[in-house]
Amino acid sequence: MIFRLDFSGLDTSNRDRLEISFKQNLIDAMCGFLDDYRNMFNDIEQIKQRIYKSPDIKSIVSQLVNEVKKVEQKIYLIIDEYDHFANDIIAQGDSEFYKEIIRASGFVRDFYETLKIGTETVIDRMFITGISPVMMDDLTSGFNIALNVTMDLSLNEMLGFTEEEVVKVLEEIGVEKKDELIHHLRELYYGYKFNKNAKTRVYNPDMVLYFLAQYKSTGGYPEYLIDDNMKTDYERLNRLTRNEQNRSLLEKIIKDEGIVAEIVTKFSFDRMYDEEYFVSLLFYMGLLTIERQEKTRLFLKIPNYVVKAMMWEYIENNLKKQHSIDLDLNELRKTIEEMAYEGRIKPYVEYISQNVLKTLSNRDMINFDEKYIKLILLTYLVNSKAYRPVSERETDEGYIDIYLERDARIPDVKYEWLIELKYIKKGERNSIDRIIEEGLKQLKRYGESKGLQGRKDLKQALLIFIGKDEYRVIEVE
Repeated sequence: MIFRLDFSGLDTSNRDRLEISFKQNLIDAMCGFLDDYRNMFNDIEQIKQRIYKSPDIKSIVSQLVNEVKKVEQKIYLIIDEYDHFANDIIAQGDSEFYKEIIRASGFVRDFYETLKIGTETVIDRMFITGISPVMMDDLTSGFNIALNVTMDLSLNEMLGFTEEEVVKVLEEIGVEKKDELIHHLRELYYGYKFNKNAKTRVYNPDMVLYFLAQYKSTGGYPEYLIDDNMKTDYERLNRLTRNEQNRSLLEKIIKDEGIVAEIVTKFSFDRMYDEEYFVSLLFYMGLLTIERQEKTRLFLKIPNYVVKAMMWEYIENNLKKQHSIDLDLNELRKTIEEMAYEGRIKPYVEYISQNVLKTLSNRDMINFDEKYIKLILLTYLVNSKAYRPVSERETDEGYIDIYLERDARIPDVKYEWLIELKYIKKGERNSIDRIIEEGLKQLKRYGESKGLQGRKDLKQALLIFIGKDEYRVIEVE
């Protein structure tokens, strides 16, 4: 007998409302379970009445366990989004609320303790899914029978789509330009790996299914590349970075496109804002994934374009909040359209220089470097649907700082861009000739690399920023 629970969508506005919605969710699921197996029970309406009259969550669970025991059956219990409500509370920063429901005599602890007792009789197996092991670890002895299999090598491909599986889906729905679509899906939604020894990376299945549903319905690419699930992650990310420590760390991760860290498998709410815990939470949320072993630790990277775009949007909103930088999107998009259709990059650089870089404070200059400028340029480029910006695109001649690939949704974009970026401090002006020579050589090599050589629609530009107030643009014909 399969009994399924889903704890998403509970009311976390206060403790009483959470307990009421938790209890109602449980009762509704139990009544559905009884209806599914009505042939196995005697008088399910009477059983439902006893469940309705149960005074608390512990007695509700006990009631179901006793009824299943009477008919000599076993339960396979599946709990989805087990920590959804807990993550909302954690993101709100309300430690007392969280501790009240999890520890001591909290109703969530009561629920899991009763399940643990149920495993001695009728609950034969349990499978629990959620974002992180935070809540499970805080239950400690209340539920110490669970095994965390998130990073189990044998389960690496369990909840993602392999490329072979995505190809099969494309064949089944009759996609004609299969290779082209796979290329785009790979950039958008691919890259996840959950064990350092895993050989296969997987696609985000929700995103792939969302994309293909839109594609099949309209015959083209979806207007928006992410669905509401990713938007929920973005809102949660905003709440988790309310403190300066997490905010600074996230900005560094976005700037460096990853971080060397150790993934924590045992969590505690009391240490939620420690660096290694925050980074691990980003991994469990799917915002970072395993790239490679880095000495004794792991290098965790941002997995794909869609997550990068979400991170760039975070940076844009943070600049707006922290520095009151609120750009005129109409004007910004005009400058990007000039790049796309007229082959002129200087208006965009000028707009960003005047309206973003020059407004940053001297305090920001401490972390001002080439990576920071690149991050800002990418952040505002994602605003336009003309391009899909690619950071550090690999060629057989090295890595391109910024490659502006035309977005498949706007196929009439005339020019793509290959951009080499340099930054020097004001006191280093005497090195500018050497920097220009070096940058132009790099552009020449990249432009002659496989797949880019001889393209008439590919423009090249060397951007040199001198401090935050000056810049030079050198376009290569």
